[in-house]
Order: sequence, then C-alpha cells, then structure tokens
Amino acid sequence: MSKFVKTSYTTPKEILKFPDHHMSVAVTVDDAGVTANADGRKIVPAGTLVGGGFLANRSVKVKKANDATTQGVLRYEVDVTQGPAPGAAVIHGFVDLNKLPEAPVAEAVTALKQITFLK
Repeated sequence: MSKFVKTSYTTPKEILKFPDHHMSVAVTVDDAGVTANADGRKIVPAGTLVGGGFLANRSVKVKKANDATTQGVLRYEVDVTQGPAPGAAVIHGFVDLNKLPEAPVAEAVTALKQITFLK
C-alpha cells in the first residue's frame, strides 16, 4: 500500500558561487547514519561533502565523507526519511564555503580537484 506524504516546498539553498558554471552528477543518497530532525524527517543538507565510489560505480549510494575519499558536494538537500533518495553531487564548479554545513578538511579539498571553494 502507498504512503501519502504531505510536503511543503521552499526555495532551495544555493551552495554554488557561480550557478552557471558547474557540473553535477545524479546520485542516490544513503539513509544509513542520518538522524531525524525535530519533525521526524531525515534530511541530508545541501553542501554535505559526499563520497563512496559513485564516480566509478553509478549504483553506489553516496555517504557523508569529509576526508580523502570525498568525491563531490550535494547540490541540494535530500530527504532520506523513506529510504535512499535521488540527489545531485557537484563534481566541478565554485562552491560557497559560507553555505556549507561543515567546513572541508584539507584532505577533502585536495581530493576535490575540480571544485574551488570561495568565501
């Protein structure tokens, strides 16, 4: 049986400094390890650094990664309350550091060769 979900939509948070110059790939965001917020929703925020081998194997679910295994940055927030959900990972472009939920460590910046972080 289907489950009906009521959703309110707002303007998405933009993490890109220059939205016209970027490359994103479609990914499936994993729900493992994501904790529910006060409303009971499991939201992976825009700007989350992700990895998991999705560039080599498109069927791999992306997970949070702020280390040398980082492969991209989530372009928009993804709701994984009902399980793994589709999203978009930026693999090339200019990302606004002020809009990330967590600052990238040096290893992650090095791993993201085609992403430039700007303030």
